[in-house]
Amino acid sequence: MSEWSSDTLDPENWDEFRAQGHRMLDDILDYLENIRQRPVWQPIPALVRNSFHEPLPKSQTELADVHAIFMNSILPFAVGNAHPGFMGWVHGGGTPVGLLADMLSAGLNANLGGRNQIPVEVERQVIRWSCELFGFPDDASGLLMTGTSMANLLAVLVARTARLGQRVRQQGIAADGAKLVAYTSEAAHGCISQAMDLSGFGRNALRIIPVDADFRINIEALTHAIEADERSGLTPFMLIGTAGSVDVGAIDELDALASLAKDKGLWFHIDGAYGALAMLSPKLAPRLCGIEKADSLAFDFHKWGQVPYDAGCLLVRDGHMHYQTFASPSAYLRREVHGLAAGSPWPCDFGPDLSRSFRALKVWFTLKTYGQAKLGSMIAGTCTLASYLAGQIDAHPELERLAPVSLNIVCFRYCCDKPDKVNAQIVVALHESGIAAPSTTTLNGRLAIRVAIVNHRTRPSDIDALLKASIALGRSLVSKPTAKTS
Repeated sequence: MSEWSSDTLDPENWDEFRAQGHRMLDDILDYLENIRQRPVWQPIPALVRNSFHEPLPKSQTELADVHAIFMNSILPFAVGNAHPGFMGWVHGGGTPVGLLADMLSAGLNANLGGRNQIPVEVERQVIRWSCELFGFPDDASGLLMTGTSMANLLAVLVARTARLGQRVRQQGIAADGAKLVAYTSEAAHGCISQAMDLSGFGRNALRIIPVDADFRINIEALTHAIEADERSGLTPFMLIGTAGSVDVGAIDELDALASLAKDKGLWFHIDGAYGALAMLSPKLAPRLCGIEKADSLAFDFHKWGQVPYDAGCLLVRDGHMHYQTFASPSAYLRREVHGLAAGSPWPCDFGPDLSRSFRALKVWFTLKTYGQAKLGSMIAGTCTLASYLAGQIDAHPELERLAPVSLNIVCFRYCCDKPDKVNAQIVVALHESGIAAPSTTTLNGRLAIRVAIVNHRTRPSDIDALLKASIALGRSLVSKPTAKTS
């Protein structure tokens, strides 16, 4: 025992550590309480950026000093999605409840790969609540993970097993000679094609179907594509619908897609990254008719659900097929009837991760604390703000809306002779002003200012500030505005 060290990473003085911890909690709560007094985003000074190029620390630093670095050099230069003026990307704003739940989760430090522990039961309850929300059967399965990008990948893998059987896990997708193809719309998120890549099919095996005037997948074109592939000797196996497209928030005709998938024997998956949680609102839920017929569904709690990052979810109607896709018995994962190794099947039987954080706790706290009614009202409120913004744009002679408003995303531009260049400049200037942070996208070949109203803190006054600044910047960048084209 002569080389044994008595060093521990616990504090030498718990009272002093507790006091410092309280200061840190107070500081981050102050940040949230007073966030309106801050800019949405601000450029990072070179001195601050360069301070994070230091070599690996060899010696200790006082916790208070490290916290000071966080307050001065990290907190002011984050992406800003907690701010009510953040409207560029579909990022949730988080909540103080979620913050505290994440703190408790970190303190518990549970590994949710499996074993006989209540944290696993918390995740299972979150999955059951999700199945209840979306109309999935009691024996459906699910898993929490980083986000919908990973959930979509896992869904492709489950669909692959459903079509080719478990032998695909040993022999690969080319073993029986089937040339599998999948289908989604041109408005689908890029992670769908990435999932086809990572699962071994290749991006060319994904058919990209055009959209209609409302940016929904064109069902007639989809049907023709499926039939053409069948005539060519290919094997259609999967159809991916979208509930809340990344560009404009469009929702595919899910009920019609479910019927087509059933007729053609396709696995029907829905990417509901943010839009699926519209089911929490009785007012919006009817727009998602057909979501209950999906074979699998991917969505994020950390977007419209406002759970702190990260918290994505996959639901699979056929829980046994889900299990068959990922379960990998090993000696070191031996299961028992009693003791700590009981409680099978484990979460690691439904996905590739064995080391998994207790992200379920912040989801559980959010759903338990706020309840469906309040969360649904908040979600509906962001859609009301989007309708308000659309109305203001339609009424203003210098602004033009470029897409229908389905949920909470509004795309518009300032009208001028060189709209793409000017509107891109408007967005950058808005970012640097700290007033608001929209993003850009391209719709029908035209650059649009894209406003995604996701944050529960956003108010009509924030919408007014965005519009006022956009118009003022547009006027400052052009000598003479032009009238809208429609």
